[in-house]
Amino acid sequence: MARHLTRRPPRAHWLLLTLGALALMAALVLHGTVSGVGAEGAPVTGSGPPAGLDPAAPVVRISGDGTVGGAAMPAGTVALTFDDGPDPRWTPRVLDVLRRHGARATFFVVGAKVNRYPDLARRIVAEGHELGVHTFTHADLDAVPRWRLDLELDLTRNAVAAATGRSVRLMRPPYSGTPEVASARDLAAMRSAAAAGYLVVLTDRDTGDWRRPGVDAIVAAASGRAPGAGAVVMMHDSGGDREQTVTALDRLLSTPSGARYVTVSEGLGIADADPAPDGDVVRGTALRWSQTAARWTVTTMGWLMVVAVLLAGLRLLVLLPSAWAHARASRRRPDRLRYVGTVSVVVPAYNEALNIAGTVRSLLANDYPAIEVVVVDDGSTDDTAAIVEGLGVTLIRQVNRGKPTAINAGVRAASGGVVVLVDGDTVFEPDTIGRLVQPFVDPEVGAVSGNAKVANRTGILGRWQHLEYVVGFNLDRRMFDVARCMPTIPGAIGAFRRRVLAEVGGVPSDTLAEDTDLTMAVIRAGWRVVHRDNAIAWTEVPLTLKQLWRQRYRWCYGTMQAMWKHRRAVLRRGAEGRLGRRGLTYLTLFQILLPLTAPAVDVFAVYGLLFGSWSQVLGVWCGFVAVQAVTAAYALRLDREPLGPLWTVPLQQFVYRQFLYLVVVQSTVAALLGGRERWQAMARTGIGPLPETPARRPAS
Repeated sequence: MARHLTRRPPRAHWLLLTLGALALMAALVLHGTVSGVGAEGAPVTGSGPPAGLDPAAPVVRISGDGTVGGAAMPAGTVALTFDDGPDPRWTPRVLDVLRRHGARATFFVVGAKVNRYPDLARRIVAEGHELGVHTFTHADLDAVPRWRLDLELDLTRNAVAAATGRSVRLMRPPYSGTPEVASARDLAAMRSAAAAGYLVVLTDRDTGDWRRPGVDAIVAAASGRAPGAGAVVMMHDSGGDREQTVTALDRLLSTPSGARYVTVSEGLGIADADPAPDGDVVRGTALRWSQTAARWTVTTMGWLMVVAVLLAGLRLLVLLPSAWAHARASRRRPDRLRYVGTVSVVVPAYNEALNIAGTVRSLLANDYPAIEVVVVDDGSTDDTAAIVEGLGVTLIRQVNRGKPTAINAGVRAASGGVVVLVDGDTVFEPDTIGRLVQPFVDPEVGAVSGNAKVANRTGILGRWQHLEYVVGFNLDRRMFDVARCMPTIPGAIGAFRRRVLAEVGGVPSDTLAEDTDLTMAVIRAGWRVVHRDNAIAWTEVPLTLKQLWRQRYRWCYGTMQAMWKHRRAVLRRGAEGRLGRRGLTYLTLFQILLPLTAPAVDVFAVYGLLFGSWSQVLGVWCGFVAVQAVTAAYALRLDREPLGPLWTVPLQQFVYRQFLYLVVVQSTVAALLGGRERWQAMARTGIGPLPETPARRPAS
């Protein structure tokens, strides 16, 4: 059907969407890589120190020619070292203890944590302590390739430079310990670090405080067996509960021992670190901003996921009881059909040669006693008009002016007091018209929605749309009927009092969703709109993603147009207020906001697979699919449909849901930027034989 010639959405939407998706995945990967760093773990034990590594020299020097040397703290000098920080809870407490006792220490920091807490890195330096590199993500250096090792060291150096403006020359490998537990692979990693200009610092008193063995055990390990001997003591200020470490540190420093507690560099007589090169500061600052942006992105996506889950749960809480109430009321209605006068059926048609004969014949075959069929050919370029001429119904020809104009022309030519609007690709059941018009016995009813079902439900795409029609559309309409705020009568099957159409000015043509626009106008005029689930129409749906995209984009964007057009209903009373505060609110929450936030669920599923527990992600996903399957089964049961298509529900999570989300995203962006899409006809393939369902089988 035809065409509001309006400005098309900018193709840049797709470029922006692609770039946005790539940026989102980059942010997730970055955050997943740097989150949770500094994990506890024991040093990997080798078979003894490799050749050249002195067990009594925890500071390893490797010259340019590969010669391995070592150094130890002078007698009476103790270098307290703390790994895995900085930590917002434990590092300040460690610093407070050191300041109280006038001791200085060396902190081997994780670069990702320095970026997260740069103020703590600055405090460490400002209070006279020293920083060393402990890699960027607490990586096990003997298990990573050389490029990863270099990257871990460079990123941490840059992070320290950006936070403190100082360079760093000391490095301690994660999961290291005393020289005795080092392996040949550890020594190879140390050589690589030395080649990058670092002095490697191991330890000769590993307190094992990460195991939380008790304060006494930590103090004993830190004191050593040789009082007065120099030592490098390894402790931790992050990576877990460090309450025992803080208490042990206070006790150690409170116990008179005659030892001087100094930094590693001070104990070795090495000069303080130099100011960092400008390049390191710039790169470190950019990395910190990127890490911060990634954290904010993940936090935002987390809140969006919470919103999506809450909205999805709220929607079910609204839909299911309403659907049950509607079904119960439907069962109580009398089966006797009453005559409501002549019914005129208006069929707008544009290039419907494949379906129009079946549509018209199904209308003529209806058992309602007084039916008038008016077909309006809207400038078709195929044989639509010629086919209709041989069917014995009223035919109106017009140049192509659009579906709303065609409908209005048909209504003007109709004589019935009730007008049924039918798409040219729709087939009615023999009792559809009689059931559809029954609510007009109530003088308050101005329009009636029928039950549109998918006729060509072949292939996976057809089955997905079948489920969507049954679960999404018809459950919604049952709820809207109960709440008396029906926003849309589908173009495939809807009935109106003729005088109501005249009262609202006919079918509007200034939105892409003329059916929604018209329905809202009818409600705002004070008329009641109801749904009849037993008035069944079979309609053709797109079987290619391209055609489906065009249809759904028009529906979604057109619905947004209609919502904006009728937004003032929110402030009105009576029927208008119900439409505004119930109908428009529902559409805003569950047809716009929910699809916009629901991708966060998929994003976090991918995030969980990459950086979390597969079993947890799988469990949550299965629970999500199970809820959808149960809802779909209930909806199919209400519509007297077989449960066979339920097997496609899990597959919907990988393609169809994301497809519909993109439609809403594209429509929202177009609405915000003012872009529009022209009305485009769907390529027809012909309905073919109707599905055999319990709803179509004759009663026994």
